[in-house]
Amino acid sequence: MIDIKVPTVGESITEVTLLKWTKKEGSYVERDEVIAELESEKATFEVNAEKAGTLKQLATEGDTILIGSILAQIDETAAKPETASPKVEEAKPVTTSQPAVPAAPVTSVPNDVKATPVASAIIADKKVDVKSIEPSGFGGKIMKSDVLNALSNPGKKTFPGADLFSRNSRKEKMSNLRKTIAKRLVEAKNTTAMLTTFNEVDMGPIMDIRKQHKDKFKEAHGVNLGFMSFFAKACAIALSEWPTVNAYIDGDELIYHDYADISIAVSTPRGLTVPVIRNVESLSMADIEKAVVVLAGKARDSKLTAEDLTGGTFTITNGGVFGSLMSTPIINIPQSAILGMHKIQERAMVINGKVEVRQMMYLALSYDHRIIDGRESVSFLVRVKELLENPALLLMGKDPVKSLLEL
Repeated sequence: MIDIKVPTVGESITEVTLLKWTKKEGSYVERDEVIAELESEKATFEVNAEKAGTLKQLATEGDTILIGSILAQIDETAAKPETASPKVEEAKPVTTSQPAVPAAPVTSVPNDVKATPVASAIIADKKVDVKSIEPSGFGGKIMKSDVLNALSNPGKKTFPGADLFSRNSRKEKMSNLRKTIAKRLVEAKNTTAMLTTFNEVDMGPIMDIRKQHKDKFKEAHGVNLGFMSFFAKACAIALSEWPTVNAYIDGDELIYHDYADISIAVSTPRGLTVPVIRNVESLSMADIEKAVVVLAGKARDSKLTAEDLTGGTFTITNGGVFGSLMSTPIINIPQSAILGMHKIQERAMVINGKVEVRQMMYLALSYDHRIIDGRESVSFLVRVKELLENPALLLMGKDPVKSLLEL
């Protein structure tokens, strides 16, 4: 038997949680094949089989396991099972019998909703909102009884798995990642003099650029032209001009950074993660968009490494994707500031004495007042606003005409 031990993933990490087994108990695994996913307080990572053989699991999903403990064993003496030859099934005659109840039209039930023919017919006939139906069938399929239950209790939608007038409560163990998030947020509130300043930006110019160039950009670079590249680039320029926003306190010293490693807050089913895009000041717009796609994909698939999450001199978080109009984001310590993006909304603005409809977004900059004064924070946010409303400035940080005239 070969022992598979929990690997060391960081100096300060002593235990991990077994998220899931990717191979079943007793199954045959190949060498280097992924057998399990573990979660530390910082990231998730995979465990590979060191030898080929039969897997013996020594822990269950959800268990907390110490670093160095034996997670599983592999019997390398086990013979590899032979691959079964495919069976050729005889063709079955096609039946022409009609169902007793006609199926509902395709347009009556969305394609991503599974329902039995009878349930579909009732939904179509009674025009039932499928969102009000709690499916009880295998794989989330809507059954006839589910539709009838929704019809007998109009306007009364229960919680998933609960009955009407339920008083049920549930307990669920906090994951290591959620514990870390909770600890860091409380630490940020208790150890920093956090303050938030607000402004708003007209997103019209950027939206026009995206509308005009998004197709060619996608064709040339293989990624979509999103908002994050504009914000990241604007912040990188503003950070170079207001270095205290890009610094942090270390004991009695201030640590300044002559580069912009920008953390991007990404929401995942397991909690908030903040992977880092390195040297944003040196990247092109396409490079930034590609980095965002890679990091978002790794976060979604729980493939972020400790390296992906380490460092960062400034953070951008986008609550607008969830519909947030305004918020006060919490600093990602040990950083000293975080920029919050929000929902783009049409608003009436007075422009040169006339009321015009503009695509507006509120911006929020939360900062540590111990190191960043009001002048720096407000000026930084005003500069970000200026760069976003005049995207041509992102090329060199200055007005082209003023540069030409050396003004």
